[in-house]
Amino acid sequence: MTEPHLEHSIFGADEAHDPGRRGSVPPPEPQLRRHRARRRPARRRRRFLVLLLAIAIVGGAVYGAYRALWPVVQQLTASNDYPGPGSGQVQVTVNDGDTGRAIGVSLEKADVVKSSKAFLDAASADTRAASIQPGTYKLKKQMAAKDALAILVNPKNRTVPKVTIPEGLWLSEILARLSKSTGIPLQEYQLAAKDTASLGLPASAKGNLEGYLFPATYEFPAKSTAREQLTTMVDKTVAELSQAGVSEQDMERTMIVASIVEGEVNGKADRPKVARVIENRLAQKSGPTRGFLQMDSTVHYAVKKRGKAGTTNADRASTSPYNTYRHQGLPPGPINSPGAASIAAAAHPAPGPWLFFVTVNPATGETRFATTTAEHQANVNLFNKWCRDHEGKC
Repeated sequence: MTEPHLEHSIFGADEAHDPGRRGSVPPPEPQLRRHRARRRPARRRRRFLVLLLAIAIVGGAVYGAYRALWPVVQQLTASNDYPGPGSGQVQVTVNDGDTGRAIGVSLEKADVVKSSKAFLDAASADTRAASIQPGTYKLKKQMAAKDALAILVNPKNRTVPKVTIPEGLWLSEILARLSKSTGIPLQEYQLAAKDTASLGLPASAKGNLEGYLFPATYEFPAKSTAREQLTTMVDKTVAELSQAGVSEQDMERTMIVASIVEGEVNGKADRPKVARVIENRLAQKSGPTRGFLQMDSTVHYAVKKRGKAGTTNADRASTSPYNTYRHQGLPPGPINSPGAASIAAAAHPAPGPWLFFVTVNPATGETRFATTTAEHQANVNLFNKWCRDHEGKC
């Protein structure tokens, strides 16, 4: 029996039968443990780096969210009102028709209040807020809303440009006065005065604005235009005519008579009597007046002369259609802007037979009425005596 042939090999018995391990010499057991020990720190470092990366990503996301949301958090938690009392000075204009919200927005834009909501909250808690009037107010910057409101509700703090138009002024004089008071160039008023169709003038006026700018004290809105202001004044005249019971087709004639009354009379009580003299003279076809009004006020308008109680021969020689010494009947239009008393007198003349009147004392306005030429001449003599006693006044 032949004994098996034993082949010497550098592999152990197990490894000799593992073809996949051929050429790989496993380290001895102590060396293997050292090899595995070296691999564990590497894996730990990789896990640590991954953890750090994850922390960095999460931290970045949290920081980004913080940056994005923090202003919102601040807005939700911060006060919408300044603590006050404020500093400096700023002017804020409240326009006609402004609501509480509009006022709040104006205050916020001017940095008077921190937010319009703060002003609205203060206004809703104070019943005086409903009494705020249009005008310009001086306030401080960064005030508490309630303090700003306290200034606005006090009418003493309100500044409004006022324009006073006295009775009896000519159109040219009124436009100049408006321009001086409001700062709007005179040319803008003159252009607006030509566009009478947009001013609400009665049709019977036929585009003649003279007389229809009602004399009064006006508080125009700060941003109102020349056209808007003139429209307001015309509307006031039309309202006065309507209140006096004058129909639209009679408005022009009434205004002509009223303007003559305004130009001739100082005392309110005499106005209806002067209106009656005008109507009586117009009604005469013959007699001492024969339809001639012979009013000095119309001559003053014709020659554009102010400051004299009477007229000269040269004045009365004017060929202007407004010279009622030369032309019968009413002049072609009003000669000034009459007030409410003169409009009412023209609409409702006093009953009476008078054909003449004369102001015998221009200083006091004393006026005397007469029905005959002789009576009138006696009154004229009184006027002439006053003129002699007051040289240069007539």
